[in-house]
Amino acid sequence: MPKLHAVGEFTMTELAETVKELINPAVPIKNVENTPDDPRQRKPNITKAKELLGWEPKITLREGLPFMEEDFRQRLGVPKQHVT
Repeated sequence: MPKLHAVGEFTMTELAETVKELINPAVPIKNVENTPDDPRQRKPNITKAKELLGWEPKITLREGLPFMEEDFRQRLGVPKQHVT
């Protein structure tokens, strides 16, 4: 059984670097200006989900990203290319 993890807080740059590392290290990260209403960091508040549904995350962001990638690839019909 996986250990329970907090959702945690991360910057968009940290998220982009993690996605890049897991999916395609050769792709450059492009920094663009935020819109005025765009938060610099995201930290989901899961209190209601925990209180009302008894839900807690069971995997980390890093563990979950490959599942998200596979789901997007299936929905978009994009095959996985093996990067060397």
